[in-house]
Amino acid sequence: MKKISIMLAEDHTMFRECVQMMLKLEPDMEVIGEARNGRDVVSMVPKLMPDVILMDISMPQLNGLEATLQLVKEMPTSRIIILSGNCDDAAVKSAVEAGAVGFLLKQDCSRDLCEAIRNVSRGGVHYSPTIAKRFIRMNPKSLGRSGKMERKSQSLTSREREVLQLVAEGRTNKEIAAELSISIKTVEKHRGHLMDKLDIHDTAGLTRHAIAAGIIECSVRLYS
Repeated sequence: MKKISIMLAEDHTMFRECVQMMLKLEPDMEVIGEARNGRDVVSMVPKLMPDVILMDISMPQLNGLEATLQLVKEMPTSRIIILSGNCDDAAVKSAVEAGAVGFLLKQDCSRDLCEAIRNVSRGGVHYSPTIAKRFIRMNPKSLGRSGKMERKSQSLTSREREVLQLVAEGRTNKEIAAELSISIKTVEKHRGHLMDKLDIHDTAGLTRHAIAAGIIECSVRLYS
């Protein structure tokens, strides 16, 4: 029997290790890779080609929502389940819009996680019961077979979202340029576009916006 191959993308070591130990008990599943930030998972998935990715939202360098957006385009056969402690409507909607086909709360039981993994590996979608009920009540047509929603036409570009996260993490323009392999002038251009689109014109405001949007957590370590 072919096992369901799984990749864990989670920056909290204890939680990641607990999930891995739990999944080892399932005869039809195997964890084939781990990543501690979104950038690592984006680079590792094309090499490992997992059936299912368990993705945290708030990770350093590249958040889980942006990593999901990139992977859905590059690796559509890998099905993504978001694992998060945040279940507010905005977080769930953003995950669905990014292309995730599952959303579970970190406080859900192991049985729910295993059921979700099996469901999405067979082409289905899976959400925590409380989330599914609330979402369907808000919009009965919101959860289709693909699990996707129509994205806002005025959303930031993928690169702008990357820059926003790094700015919010306290990176300098020089550090962002090195991280993304672009010039400092290009970073400045992206920052300008960010500020214009969001109508936010200082770094503190961008940071507050990133926290409110769930791009980073308040507890994320800021770089000096």
